[in-house]
Amino acid sequence: MLRTLKDLFDSLLPPQGAALASPLGTMSPDHRLQLATAVLLVEVMRADTTLGAAERASVLGALKRKFDLADDELARLLELAETTAHGATDFHAFTSALNDRLNFEEKVRVVEAMWDVAYADGELAAHEQHVLWRVADLLHVPHGAYINAKIRAKAAAGL
Repeated sequence: MLRTLKDLFDSLLPPQGAALASPLGTMSPDHRLQLATAVLLVEVMRADTTLGAAERASVLGALKRKFDLADDELARLLELAETTAHGATDFHAFTSALNDRLNFEEKVRVVEAMWDVAYADGELAAHEQHVLWRVADLLHVPHGAYINAKIRAKAAAGL
C-alpha cells in the first residue's frame, strides 16, 4: 500500500531536474516585457466585478502608448495576456520581468497605467486597489510614488 501511494505521488510530481514552466516561457526579452506589462494591466481589469469596454480600451491604450504596436498586434497581445493571466498563480514572474528591464520612472508609469485601467469605469473597486498595491510593492515602487500615480490617474479620469 505504501508503495502504491509513493507511485501516485511520484506520478504527480515533475521529473527530477525539470524546471517549473514560467508563464513567460522562452520569449525574447522584448516580448517578455510586453506580455508581463499586459498581464499586469489585465489583472487590474479582471479584479473588477464588472468587466467593461472602458477598462479594455484603457488596457489597449496603455499598451499602444508603451509599445507602439499595430492594432492587430495589440489585439493578439491582449488575448495572450488574458489567457496567461487566467492561468497564472501569482505576479512574481511578471513583476520580475519588469524589474529586470525597467528603471524606476518606467515602473511608476506602469503603475500609473494600472491606475488608469482601475479608474476607466469611473470607480475604484477594492480588489483593483489590492492588485495595484501588491504589484507596486513587487515592483519596489515606494508608497509616495504609488499614491502620486493614483492621484494623476484619478485626475486624468476626471474624478
